Amino acid sequence: MQDLETGLLVQDLGEQGLLQRLQNFCPAELIGDDAAVLALPPGRSLVVTADMLVDGVHFSDRTTAPEDAGWRAAAANLSDLAAMGAEPTGITVSLGLPGNLSVTWVERLYQGLMACLQPYRVPIVGGDTCRSPVVTVAITAFGTVAEPVIRRNQARPGDAILVTGWHGASRAGLELLWHPDSGQGLSPDDRTQLILAHQRPLPRLDVLPLLRTIAPSAPRIAGMDSSDGLADAVLQICRASGVGARLERQQVPVAPGLIAWVGAERALDWTLYGGEDFELVLCLPPQLAAALLALLGPGAAIVGQIREAPEVWLEDRSGQTQPRRLSLEQGFQHFA
Repeated sequence: MQDLETGLLVQDLGEQGLLQRLQNFCPAELIGDDAAVLALPPGRSLVVTADMLVDGVHFSDRTTAPEDAGWRAAAANLSDLAAMGAEPTGITVSLGLPGNLSVTWVERLYQGLMACLQPYRVPIVGGDTCRSPVVTVAITAFGTVAEPVIRRNQARPGDAILVTGWHGASRAGLELLWHPDSGQGLSPDDRTQLILAHQRPLPRLDVLPLLRTIAPSAPRIAGMDSSDGLADAVLQICRASGVGARLERQQVPVAPGLIAWVGAERALDWTLYGGEDFELVLCLPPQLAAALLALLGPGAAIVGQIREAPEVWLEDRSGQTQPRRLSLEQGFQHFA
């Protein structure tokens, strides 16, 4: 694809020329050496996470502008930090790029990265570039956290299961992008919000100060984000903690407009297994869950409870549907 403004391709600039352009997105005091040096505050531990996005797997020209691909790449990593209770301090960005890719595309990708990072004052502190037959964006994010860290293996029987927002929205937004003529019956606002949920997800770093507000003494909290789906998150937490769970169907927060559009069953499937909603799924004592819920916005809900028996069931207290056993095999599989 030709550069729309200058006609430049990545291969025209070469590695050093491209790096010079990309360094404009980085703080000068943190780049230029073989590695970045980040200060670690006293009493806090370093948290490191990495994610990779591949063209044709995680994004495509049909559904994702370069700015949106950059935003999503940053958001996925910041969400992983939030799921550990960590405050972000910086990211590195490594790119695999075809030589015939336009330089403008790469710069727009970085503009999307910065748009996501700037509200949290997170700098790009380094990275790498190399030739690749397909666009690949690999990010490593760094953060710091004070003990105790939010971990998957800390759930205990009796804990409430709290989710911080709507689910199924990103999957619905992807459907609307793939099939623009679909979605009849959705309000204009619901349609816009569903597409935005897919293209510009928000990492729930805003939840961390709320946790400190309700529990300044640092309680035990289990959790992870719902990047691979709400059901996947609950199942992963239960497996790591050696417990099970019961979810209440009526409490699962289905994104607005979804049931009217695709029906209750498909809406539930997208909510449980659609993925990429990047909400937090937390397991904590019921009184703390209730206190946190009171501080969260629309879509947040207590969806169930941790149990001793190592199975995860979705139950319908109204009796209209049969209990449903949830499993990891029902979710998204990268190598299926």
